Amino acid sequence: MRTVLVGVLLTGLAVAGCASTKGESQAVVGYDFSKIEKVAIVEVTGRVYGEAVKNQIGDYFTFELMKRGYQVIERKNIKTLLKEQEFQASDITTDEGAAKAGKILNVPAVMLINIPKYGDEKMEMTAKLIDVENGTILWIGNGSGSTGKTLSTLVGVAAGAALGAAVGGHDTGDRVIGGVIGGVAGGVAGNVLSPEQEEQVKKVIAKVVQSLPSRIPQPATKK
Repeated sequence: MRTVLVGVLLTGLAVAGCASTKGESQAVVGYDFSKIEKVAIVEVTGRVYGEAVKNQIGDYFTFELMKRGYQVIERKNIKTLLKEQEFQASDITTDEGAAKAGKILNVPAVMLINIPKYGDEKMEMTAKLIDVENGTILWIGNGSGSTGKTLSTLVGVAAGAALGAAVGGHDTGDRVIGGVIGGVAGGVAGNVLSPEQEEQVKKVIAKVVQSLPSRIPQPATKK
């Protein structure tokens, strides 16, 4: 059974996805985004495992947000600050909890990032900008693209397979299925993203953020 499982994983790894990416978003109509001087990226959830990978994803969002005129508090610094305030980590994954964290961090808005799907061919991502004062969503964006996995992610997949097997259930068949699922998600279970994963994740993030209202005045279009 072990040989068959490894064969399945290697087959999945050998297939590289296409380079297509897409994204869309929606913002509150009439809201003045220039009032948001600073944003805190409070959490990255979903099919990602390990602080190093989550911090990488947070850094890519930081880059895109800064291009649009926002100052950003890094996720890795936020974890330290909230721990000092004895803020429960489990509370930060909800809109209300993220807003409470934003008040502690003294920022007008916080961002939550979720990656609900990271398969052998495709990833999906959603980001929400939340008003700290009332917990409402000011902007939400989502995007998807190929993961383009190759054999360079074998270490991450092995880690994911172990994780999937551990949480796959009590039945032996469930454990095998859990191992395969974990292995597929394991491309983001290693210490850092592989160069190919990094490239694709950056592209999806750029698509997600591209329609976030900019704080930088845009030049008037000529008629």
